[in-house]
Amino acid sequence: MKYKAATIKDIAQALHLSTSTVSRALRDSHEISAATKQLVLDHAAKLNYHPNPIALSLKEKKSGSIGVIVSEIANSFFSQTINGIESVANEKGYTVIISQSHESFEKEVRTLHYLASRSIDGLLISVSSATKDLTQLKALHQYGFPIVFFDRIVEDIATHKVMVDNFQGAYNATMHLLAEGYQRIACITNSAHLSITRERVAGYVAALEKHGISSHPSLIKYCFHGGMLLDEVTAAVNQLMKAKPRPDAIFTTSDKLTTGCMRALKKAGVAIPGEIALTGFSNSELIELLHAPITVVRQPAFEMGRVATELLLQLIESKRPVKDFDTRILQTELITAPEVPAKKKGRK
Repeated sequence: MKYKAATIKDIAQALHLSTSTVSRALRDSHEISAATKQLVLDHAAKLNYHPNPIALSLKEKKSGSIGVIVSEIANSFFSQTINGIESVANEKGYTVIISQSHESFEKEVRTLHYLASRSIDGLLISVSSATKDLTQLKALHQYGFPIVFFDRIVEDIATHKVMVDNFQGAYNATMHLLAEGYQRIACITNSAHLSITRERVAGYVAALEKHGISSHPSLIKYCFHGGMLLDEVTAAVNQLMKAKPRPDAIFTTSDKLTTGCMRALKKAGVAIPGEIALTGFSNSELIELLHAPITVVRQPAFEMGRVATELLLQLIESKRPVKDFDTRILQTELITAPEVPAKKKGRK
């Protein structure tokens, strides 16, 4: 549906006041009585015009720009996604404004306010690991502002969503480790409430159960900051290394966790795959250059960005309210590491 922010005219019509009176009341002018100011402020809050800075700053005029919020641009997955976004946006004449949440809810909210003040026409967002309060996003959506979620989606906001088959990707990676003879497989994953975490952990557990192996909660380590803090990943790895018996393999569920786990294992002097195997989600091309490359789950990041942008532009340019929304699920690819000796089958 087309976005239409609440305006001073809307408040004036509802309260049977002039627009100039409403404008002065909102500016706290001494020309307006305290009673009228309170009446205007109460109705403005009801319409989400004020004090909500998003509704206050958004304009009806089209700007020809779209906003993008990701956790970190340096993340290889998100950098490739942004390339996909820009490939479509630039072709259609839109400017892309990119911001990073750094896995902070507060930063994400400030970014939403900033992008809204820039009069963007729509938003592409992969929510932060700390985002549980959806008030700001729901407020935007309630006013018809075009939003498309990608990668880390929000289930209870009805709009377009683009993601990969997280369950299948994790299932395939874990099955690969099992086929190589590893049986005590640990999992290092993102914040527990994220959609990608739930789906990828479910795939990992399903693969274990397929082989008659029960998943142990002690072998699943949640990293709230999703690999942004190396100390957090290192702590998870150290806990697993102290477990008795120790895991013989680790499955990681995101780019930053995979590289962070590799760094932590190297620091601990644990050889990959000699002492412990590692498989995880990663779109980094550097994995292929390592002395001991690992098997990774590769996501179609560029395609995800392209598809998400096409769907967003459909919302922005639609002449009629959009009521039917798509959830696009893209497939991952398991990239097997070359010349890595398999473990003896059935090792306990």
